[in-house]
Amino acid sequence: MFGRRYSEGLHQAIEAKEGVRVQDETQALATITFQNLFRMYDKLAGMTGTAETEEAEFGKTYDLEVSIVPTNRPMVRNDYPDQIFKTIEAKYNAVALECEEMHKSGRPVLVGTVSIERSEYLAGVLKRRGVPHKVLNAKHHEKEAEIIKLAGQREAVTIATNMAGRGTDIILGEGVPALGGLHIIGTERHESRRIDNQLRGRAGRQGDPGSSRFYLSLEDELLRLFGGDRISRIMEMLKVEDDMAIEAPMVTKAIENAQKKVEMHHSSIRKSVKDYDDVMNQQRDIIYKQRSEILDGGDLRPVVISFLERLVQGTVPTYATAGVPPGEWDHAGLIQELAQHVPLIASLTPDELDMADIAGLTEYLVDQATTAYEVKESTVGAETMRELERMVILRVIDQRWIDHLHEIDALREGIGLRAYGQKDPLIEYKREAHTLFQDMMQGIRMDAVSMLFHMQIEYALPQFQSVMPESMHFMHGDENLDDES
Repeated sequence: MFGRRYSEGLHQAIEAKEGVRVQDETQALATITFQNLFRMYDKLAGMTGTAETEEAEFGKTYDLEVSIVPTNRPMVRNDYPDQIFKTIEAKYNAVALECEEMHKSGRPVLVGTVSIERSEYLAGVLKRRGVPHKVLNAKHHEKEAEIIKLAGQREAVTIATNMAGRGTDIILGEGVPALGGLHIIGTERHESRRIDNQLRGRAGRQGDPGSSRFYLSLEDELLRLFGGDRISRIMEMLKVEDDMAIEAPMVTKAIENAQKKVEMHHSSIRKSVKDYDDVMNQQRDIIYKQRSEILDGGDLRPVVISFLERLVQGTVPTYATAGVPPGEWDHAGLIQELAQHVPLIASLTPDELDMADIAGLTEYLVDQATTAYEVKESTVGAETMRELERMVILRVIDQRWIDHLHEIDALREGIGLRAYGQKDPLIEYKREAHTLFQDMMQGIRMDAVSMLFHMQIEYALPQFQSVMPESMHFMHGDENLDDES
């Protein structure tokens, strides 16, 4: 993954372990989830042979309906019930035996595995049995397209990970339809029914004959996590040998129910990610809208004036508290605080701020800050000031947004622990993310105002290169120029 680096110190740990130079951690400049990225499009559509199992999620997340288009020709593939063995070794021996029998009969077989390791393990079993075969591991795409294209020829035995060779039609060889077409063998049930359906769908295309069967073992992860103990007790009770399989539609149904549970679990995780990113998405929309307005070249002077007003309005209540007599307000502290951002405010005296109410004090300080900005503008020139405003505000927004992303990541990482305190993590996340966003917006206003007031314009004078006669040179100290000069 050239140009990509892992986050949260993981890449640095790998670099340290490999003995190479440890580089600084990269900084996220923008983030978005796939769900919110896709929802930005005006029109959204897609086509796949396996969308039906995800119909509910398409509807909830993207407001998309799933329409099932009938097959061009009647589907005549036979999908046999699963065969379940006690051990993985017994399962692969049974798979190898079926591949051998199919090969002898001339019928092509495509075996789907869940990983490269499983592909190589099965390839070793077939090699020991003397069954010629080809292996695809989703590593060499162009070569694999050629191999998968020939998987429907007579006597072909092809082992492929579930991802390998997709998108290439498997054309049945001469005489193969009469033998029953391509036979699909699945060596393990995937967590998602959609992946299993993709594997099955390689046979029986365009009205071709074909068949499919899945071989499972009680040691497979899906069975181990969901219902494997119950099936194991049944096999013990029936005194089933290790190399014997049980085949029952009821068991196949139970496995599909287990897959549905896993799919629902993964769907809930994706929904949770979307719910959390929806909070960020609202903030993202606000920030990017502001950036677009700045880049479009509009007049930013009203924006700066509003920054000044919000800055004063946010600072005054800290030093002039409602319910406290005006004589006890901290006028000196208020001047000192505002002067950090608007230097000309420092020329005010506490007596000038001696007013009866907070509203009058705020209005007076806003007028003073606005006047100070007009003075600054008259000093550098209106045209230069408009350019400065654009440059400064854009820079401040970008920097503050990057810092905000770091803070949000830190908040997201630990928010799940709130559940121990009987609090809904999502509600807590929304509340604290809102507070962080308000702090960021206040920081943008403060930084922009402060930079605009403190920024000095330097004009570079043209450099003139003096031309001196070669004979002329200066002497140090009290020495005079030599005679030749």
